[in-house]
Amino acid sequence: MTSLSFRDLAPRDRYKLLCGVVVPRPIALVTTMDENGALNAAPFSFFNVFSEDPPLIVLGLQHHPDGRFKDTTRNIHRTGEFVVHMVDEALAKVMNDCAVDFPSGESEVAAVGLTAEVSAEVKVPRLAAAPFALECRRQVSLAFGPGRELLIGEVLHLHAREGLLDPARMYVDMATYQPIGRLFGNLYSTQRDMFAMDRESYDDWQARRAREAR
Repeated sequence: MTSLSFRDLAPRDRYKLLCGVVVPRPIALVTTMDENGALNAAPFSFFNVFSEDPPLIVLGLQHHPDGRFKDTTRNIHRTGEFVVHMVDEALAKVMNDCAVDFPSGESEVAAVGLTAEVSAEVKVPRLAAAPFALECRRQVSLAFGPGRELLIGEVLHLHAREGLLDPARMYVDMATYQPIGRLFGNLYSTQRDMFAMDRESYDDWQARRAREAR
């Protein structure tokens, strides 16, 4: 067995290990608005859902090497608002284009040809092409050293592309959704192969184990 102490590893090596081990990770394509009205879009794979009551998501924000905020962080600090878009197979190429290091103030949304639509509860527009969009408001930001920040956002409103969500059952059609996940480096994964496992009560689990032991 290989055993490594993270205290003995360089940050770059920790990053490679964490990104290679914790997979697949969901991808958030986040839109924010700068002080001049330019719509910024940036992908994040240090991202996940955190709670349903209150409805919260978490984003891991990285700063520039000199400690300066990147556009997404600076915009959220200023307005407190952002929109998280989930990424499906159809949006994957454009999401990757949004990861290009555009000059600050240049809109990735305009540059890659995405269409923006008015949001319901925040001023930041959402992306029409996204399968799901979560309008969010910042709740808490926690700084961890000069380079990293943990953002907790409250989900205020959800938008779903037609045909993806059954609002009566709150059921997401995964076959139609086709989300992608981040692995590491330039590797991504689809979610086409799925399997189900029923969760048993403790009594049912004991009964099954007893049957299997006979």
